[in-house]
Amino acid sequence: MTAAGASDGVTSGGATLTGGSADVGTSDGGHPATAALIAARSTAVLEANWRKTHTVPAAGLYPHQWSWDSSFIAMGLRRVSPRRAGQEMDALFAGQWDDGRLPQIIFDPHRDQDYAPGASFWQSRSIPGSPRHAETAGLVQPPNHAWAVWKIHQADPAESRRRSFLQRSYPKLVHWHEYLSGRRDRGGSGLACIVHPWESGTDNSPLWDTVMTRIPADCKTVLNRPDLQHADAGERPSQKEYGKYFWMAERYRDHGCDDADPDYPFLLEDPMFNTLLAVSELALADIAAELGLPGEAHAERAARITEALEALYVPELGCYSARDVTDGTVVPKATINGLIPLLLPDHANTDQLLETLNGPRFMDGRALMVPSYDATAEDHNPALYWRGPAWFNMSWMVSEALERLGRTGQAEFLRGNIGRLAAQHDFPEYVDPWTGAAHGTRSFSWTAALALETTYHRSAL
Repeated sequence: MTAAGASDGVTSGGATLTGGSADVGTSDGGHPATAALIAARSTAVLEANWRKTHTVPAAGLYPHQWSWDSSFIAMGLRRVSPRRAGQEMDALFAGQWDDGRLPQIIFDPHRDQDYAPGASFWQSRSIPGSPRHAETAGLVQPPNHAWAVWKIHQADPAESRRRSFLQRSYPKLVHWHEYLSGRRDRGGSGLACIVHPWESGTDNSPLWDTVMTRIPADCKTVLNRPDLQHADAGERPSQKEYGKYFWMAERYRDHGCDDADPDYPFLLEDPMFNTLLAVSELALADIAAELGLPGEAHAERAARITEALEALYVPELGCYSARDVTDGTVVPKATINGLIPLLLPDHANTDQLLETLNGPRFMDGRALMVPSYDATAEDHNPALYWRGPAWFNMSWMVSEALERLGRTGQAEFLRGNIGRLAAQHDFPEYVDPWTGAAHGTRSFSWTAALALETTYHRSAL
């Protein structure tokens, strides 16, 4: 393994990551793996999941390229190969639509039978404005991309400049943000809407339950569930939920993915989605400055999003929540999505969010990583997807926020557990927040990437 900024050991085709770092200490919690071993094992997972131009989230369960996964993966990859991390983002940008959207999925045409809904469902090439050279989904995912691009550049600025990485990425990212701030501001509030639970990244979160009650389950598509070949049914959304997911995807597809369906029933302003848009606007300001371009508009847009988010704050929960644009109601449920605004530098509720994070709803002095849903709720389930378990990307984002706020001890506690639990359980998709028991698929790429990221971060302290 090579340090960022050195020759990265990647072949001209981007196919090989090198190994062999020095021992830089031990992991937390008494686990015998050294930081070097965690990093080496993480790198091996990323190498195994590399597909010539991009990294799949998991070889069996998720055999295509996912949008926000690639950004988290690139944030870890930059520690061993900034060039490979840049290629990850280039592959994603190659699927960008004419309207600016970065699609949720870019499909591998040889694996269409292994995931549903696949390319044959979306038929994206028949939709005006989609890329001609790639099959993609019509939906999107949270906009963490500019944040990732800026981190990749910072890992090796000389290599980035030599490859004109920022020059190539910047206009694509601007176009992406214009799409979200324009066509997706369905409520006119300055916040982007998601049009499907899959766009949130937190697919079956309790945030969507009320809206989902008015979604029909009578989709036209035959519900093939290849996901159940790779994960227990008790850890995945139900067949009824999938029927509703497909119904919404069918309606969105059948309206040409045009965001102009006046009676579309699922329009939610999600606090995490919009926080990441603001964080990425701040990254665009940094990228613009590096390129010698004016970046004030990006900083101003981040400030407007931050201000608009205050309409989503729920004092009795001590966190932010999602707003249903169709009726203006804010969902009265505390989820990890509502804590992610801790990443923002200028908002009014930092102290309250920290109190909620460390209170009985989430960490409560007992959790190893941050639960995805209110632990005091009757329907909390620490094994079921986004309804209770802890996810590595969420705990990593919280650790980044804590570091920025000067809470270095708690940030390091989370980082240590990210690396330890990832290596201990073969890089699981998610874990029980209190016991660390693994759930979901294994050899999950963003788990490996963020274990790599946190291990390198900790060894540099």
